[in-house]
Amino acid sequence: MKRLAKRLQDFNELVMFQHSVFSLPFIFIAMIVAANGWFGFKLLILGTLAAITARNAAMGFNRYVDRIFDAHNPRTAGRPSVDGRLDGSSIAIFTVVNALVFMGVAYFINDLALYLSLPVLIVLLSYSYFKRFSSMAHIVLGISLGFAPMAGAIAVLGYVPLWSLLLSIGVVFWVAGFDLLYSLQDMEFDKTNNLHSIPSRYGSRATLSISALFHALSVLFWFAFVSVAELGIFGSVAVLFSAGMLTYEHYLVRKDFTQIDRAFFTINGYLGFVFIGLIILDKVLI
Repeated sequence: MKRLAKRLQDFNELVMFQHSVFSLPFIFIAMIVAANGWFGFKLLILGTLAAITARNAAMGFNRYVDRIFDAHNPRTAGRPSVDGRLDGSSIAIFTVVNALVFMGVAYFINDLALYLSLPVLIVLLSYSYFKRFSSMAHIVLGISLGFAPMAGAIAVLGYVPLWSLLLSIGVVFWVAGFDLLYSLQDMEFDKTNNLHSIPSRYGSRATLSISALFHALSVLFWFAFVSVAELGIFGSVAVLFSAGMLTYEHYLVRKDFTQIDRAFFTINGYLGFVFIGLIILDKVLI
């Protein structure tokens, strides 16, 4: 039993399961808006499983193909995929199983979800290779998480409404923006190892500016989402709160790069949960 618990702990560390908080709130925001309230326990379970298994597959694949780089990066040298706790075969099996479960869950949601499950997986997995040849990897990561709101709408409605597309684009710029800040930690390593990123190509000052621009765009698209979805005052407050949190995030990072982890994990985690909480209030009270 202890061995199994240790194995599960290693896989949890491999994919950083706690980071699922970035995508889960926005799936459920879309479901709540699409259903105009509660969307049912079936979709709650299926939506959660789909989000977690898709992310697990993407993260497992990333750790598998990046082992050679992670082993030489002091920040990542302690990962289970590098230090011997998990071998390549175990990670590959973990990735394939999660990908298959994701497609199986999509089957039980509806036909459109099933048809799109494979293309979505291809995009999610392709992110791991982009850094080898393009600085646009940050945008690809944003697109990967940006699927979440559209997936939530598809689960409830069976199609992609305009408001879910606007919410998704906002998520794309939000994720790309905070990934730019996070990647500042690897700027010198990326230069040395010929890996492509905006920080390694343009430097920290330009990266901070581009990240701020991306986050400004995310706020604009979220306001458009609130308008098109015809949400009330709490929807607007959710976006204003997000704008404030993102501003604070940039303040922390600009003040001290050692605050990047705090800005990345804590602030962005709170943003998603407060956002969904206010959307729930919007649907309950208005």
